[in-house]
Amino acid sequence: MYIPSHFEERRPEVLHALMRTHPLATIVTLTADGIVANHIPLQLIAGGATGDVLRGHVARANPLWSDSIKGIEALAVFQGPDAYVSPSWYPSKKEHGKVVPTWNYCAVHAYGVLTIHRDAAWIRAQVQALTAWQEAAAPQPWSVADAPPEYIDAMLQQIVGIEIAITRLYGKWKLSQNQPARNRAGVLEGLAQREEPGAAQVAALMRERDPG
Repeated sequence: MYIPSHFEERRPEVLHALMRTHPLATIVTLTADGIVANHIPLQLIAGGATGDVLRGHVARANPLWSDSIKGIEALAVFQGPDAYVSPSWYPSKKEHGKVVPTWNYCAVHAYGVLTIHRDAAWIRAQVQALTAWQEAAAPQPWSVADAPPEYIDAMLQQIVGIEIAITRLYGKWKLSQNQPARNRAGVLEGLAQREEPGAAQVAALMRERDPG
């Protein structure tokens, strides 16, 4: 990922927060037939004895776990809020016209070797942890124990656990930091006129780190 210095985000707590609020990652792996991408929810386990890890599971029928070349790093991409930025929002457009469209966004790239888990106890614990995490805010959280045991046992046989021990972590927060204050203000005004959720989220992030 190309990261100019003014867009780089290094703080682990910020990177981890995005990974937790946008857990559906794109996992890119290398196979004998080339690179393959899969979209898998991953749970970040930070600060463990072996460092930060990402855990999830895939269908046993998914070749991700069997076709990935062993010992080669996988890449997990976490995409945060994003929004189109129109050049018409820049006051500088009226001054010289030397402006072009762009896109504001946040993203995290996590690298690490992919480990496969076929142990039933490991898979069950991962499913329970992922479910408890996602159900925590529900008025009546669903639990794995709510389903018939024999049904859960059968379902667990159809999945395989995956784990990525993070070796490299990169973040890019492209939020108009390279623009003068008047243009950043114009972007905020323009985003306020757009109805899609990403526009409001990007505007909030811009306000958080406005260098002005």
